[in-house]
Amino acid sequence: MESLLKCTAALALSSLCGLAAAQQFPSRALTIIVPFGPGGGTDQVARALGPKIADSIGQPVIVENKPGGNGQVAAAALKNAKPDGHTVLEVSQGIVATNPWIYPALSYDPQRDFVPITLLYSSTHFLLVPAASPAKSAKDLVAQAKGKQGGLSFGSVGVGSGAHIAGEMWKQVSSIDAVHIPYKGSADLLPNLLAARLDYGFDGPSQVSAMIKDGRIRPLAVTDSKRSAAFPDVPTMAEAGYPDVVVNSWFGLVAPAGTPKAVVDRLHAEFVKALAAPDVQKRLADLVNQPTPSKSPEEFAAMIAAERERHGKIVKSANIKAE
Repeated sequence: MESLLKCTAALALSSLCGLAAAQQFPSRALTIIVPFGPGGGTDQVARALGPKIADSIGQPVIVENKPGGNGQVAAAALKNAKPDGHTVLEVSQGIVATNPWIYPALSYDPQRDFVPITLLYSSTHFLLVPAASPAKSAKDLVAQAKGKQGGLSFGSVGVGSGAHIAGEMWKQVSSIDAVHIPYKGSADLLPNLLAARLDYGFDGPSQVSAMIKDGRIRPLAVTDSKRSAAFPDVPTMAEAGYPDVVVNSWFGLVAPAGTPKAVVDRLHAEFVKALAAPDVQKRLADLVNQPTPSKSPEEFAAMIAAERERHGKIVKSANIKAE
């Protein structure tokens, strides 16, 4: 009985502390950590959301870029932040769903160290070939691969990235041989693809839109379940004959473990509201991204868990390892 009373008292105290923290939040500037360098799509979205959040909460919003280690530098920074809601991290699926499978000594545990807030937006990937490639379809590229001793070469924006996962899924379902060449981002990948030093590659539409429109690069398929609104003539992988290749890049927000639930709920509400602003919607459309806010932090947590399991199976079957 005494232990039950102590437990009840502890729970009550915890609830009171959480309520007090929520009432005091925000008491200072909010920092959004971005795991990539300035100027990229992830950074641009954070900087579009920042002013909306600042106006709503009455505190400044700081965007802090911490690139490196496939998101590990940024993740470690969040892990060590005070769990009071004033520091959040814009995560990719790589940080929370893929990295745990490919790095044996990861500096953080997404399940233990983070609290999900909301999904923000998602984007598809294109299967791309140089303009000079003889392949006019995904089937053409498969025939080319099967006719070339040693297979083809394909590039992505990094080991464990959504583009890499898409490439490995397509290799498996199409039964082709292809050597993966990882780069440190689109800025390194695309010049090699344009120069035909790669046979094909996977990358997001915001990075390649201009190159597709001026004919320097050819999209053969998108990895979404539906066609891209920006490029409606490009078939889905399913339409191209590979229905099992559905993988998008997605980005969301997490807070440090221990952040009071009332504060997490407030952050969820604020960011969902900011995502609905017309100028933010336009910025996402310009970047060929789809706003996809979660209905609740719990919904986002369930999505992360499902994606972690799915990516784990892909990583194991493709034997993906950190390089």
